[in-house]
Amino acid sequence: MTQRQEFRVIQKYPSFEVREYQPCVLAEVKISARYSEATGTAFGHLIRYISKGNRTEEKIAMTAPVIAAQKADKAHDNEWYVSFVMPSGSTFGHLPDPSDPRVVLRELESETCIASSFRGRATEELSEKKISELRKAAAQVNLALSDETRICRFDPPFKPGFLQYNEIVIPVYSPNL
Repeated sequence: MTQRQEFRVIQKYPSFEVREYQPCVLAEVKISARYSEATGTAFGHLIRYISKGNRTEEKIAMTAPVIAAQKADKAHDNEWYVSFVMPSGSTFGHLPDPSDPRVVLRELESETCIASSFRGRATEELSEKKISELRKAAAQVNLALSDETRICRFDPPFKPGFLQYNEIVIPVYSPNL
């Protein structure tokens, strides 16, 4: 089974959870393109990195999810950060340097986020609908959210769309729990 990013549930609401995500390292590619093109292009760079496309030619285990993140900044509407979460226990200093200059390693500290899951192919249209629903639900319980939104995909693209599992994850500024 593919290892998943570690978190603990802090509180459950009818349509989402508040989670504390553990610190982790991301392998990340910044792409300026539409969502559908950005994720495919970045995925190729990232899969090469974990498939020995690094300075020590070390194979790194695949994890889930594949994250496509975007700031809610209309000036950079087509700017995406597509990431793989490195395996649990990975540290910045112990991961091999990427051979591809587009792949950047970045540490994330522990953070509180809200998350909502959905089934189906994570198209731009479906993801936007789910993001809007999640932000509205959080506003109803007075959670202050970051302008960053993460579309997290857990299944390979060849899995039938109606079976695909995805999540929308948004960092919380200051949880009022």
